[in-house]
Amino acid sequence: MDKYCIQTYGCQMNVHESEKIAGVLQSRGMTECDDVARADIIVLNTCCVRETAETKVYGHLGRIKSLKKRDAVLIVCGCMTQRPDVAQSLAKRCPFVDIVLGTFNQSLIGDYIDRFIHTGVKTVDVWRSEKDGELRDTAPARTSGINAWVNIMYGCNNFCTYCIVPYVRGRERCRPIDDIVADVDGLLAQGYKQITLLGQNVNSYAWHDKKFIDLLKLLESDKKYRLKFMTSHPKDISFELADLYACSKNLAHTLHLPVQSGSDRILQAMNRHYTRDEYFKKIDAFRAAVPDIGLSSDVMVGFPTETESDFLQTLDLVDRVRYNNLFMFIYSRRSGTPADEMPQLDYKTKQGRIDRLIKRQFEISKSIASECVGKTYEVLIAEKTGDKCYGKAQNDTAVTFDSVTAAVGDFVNVKITSAVNANLKGEAV
Repeated sequence: MDKYCIQTYGCQMNVHESEKIAGVLQSRGMTECDDVARADIIVLNTCCVRETAETKVYGHLGRIKSLKKRDAVLIVCGCMTQRPDVAQSLAKRCPFVDIVLGTFNQSLIGDYIDRFIHTGVKTVDVWRSEKDGELRDTAPARTSGINAWVNIMYGCNNFCTYCIVPYVRGRERCRPIDDIVADVDGLLAQGYKQITLLGQNVNSYAWHDKKFIDLLKLLESDKKYRLKFMTSHPKDISFELADLYACSKNLAHTLHLPVQSGSDRILQAMNRHYTRDEYFKKIDAFRAAVPDIGLSSDVMVGFPTETESDFLQTLDLVDRVRYNNLFMFIYSRRSGTPADEMPQLDYKTKQGRIDRLIKRQFEISKSIASECVGKTYEVLIAEKTGDKCYGKAQNDTAVTFDSVTAAVGDFVNVKITSAVNANLKGEAV
């Protein structure tokens, strides 16, 4: 068995965990392929944040069944299988799946493969927590180009009423601060130009007497690179962090701060622990510290009991903040969460509201893009095809320009010459 194929669903955390799985398989002499029909090991690393993510997994499993080689090993792991009873249900519904794991024991995937190959016995093994001494640290096979992901913590303590994450990822566990600094130093030495710190709520990171802002200060470097992080929680992000943005040499001028709703009543029902006014004050602080900061957020529409008035407050918040980028979702019911027991909205209402929100955000993004024409930005090149370069400005704005000499990983000053909707084009200066 010498070829593997990994299909990843969900967030950046899952992307990075798929890199770790790939690291295990590559350490065993295997090489990656993108065709399940040729793969000897097929891994589906799943998500369960929304119902559509699980539906996709089952749909893909049906297609894989008819495509995969007869002796290929099919593995399903990740957040979806960590949900109570889902692993056993999946094994019965899809008996052609050979191995089912959860989120806590993915580093042992090589052992499970060996067991199946040598004995032919299928495995369904989902841990409910980490087991000290049984997990292994594996070097990830990084797949994100100039960017490298670095976990700083796992799990979540917030228990938002709509969210399944604390139930499938467990409570917060922070990595030792010295290990994180060593990881970043090593990646910079390897030539990575962007580091993204990962956690369900990075702002609550703590290691002994050190907090998240102390970690960021330790990662300041004279080396040219961009430092990003996700995801932040509005209740925990600090004004001190805004001050650090103003003087940092490495922090990218971008902030993802999920608001979810613009209604205080809905925020309370969601168990978010902040008000819209508190959110505005923090946004204002970051804009004062870094006037060109690029802001993004998550907004959910159709949360149980949401009224038209609640939704209009969300539209008002989006108008006032003017996000560069907005990830918009219809509330997805998840069994086992408190919101699942609340009065639900009909689909037509939810769909109508998200259509209005998408239209409004498109207008805002288009307006922000038009304001960029004539300005010059430092762009980090992530991809290049021929002379065409694709990259991101400091504020995370996507920019396209032509250059014969520039290479992937270069920082290039680019003057914006045109904006088509939210897409910026420019020329190197």
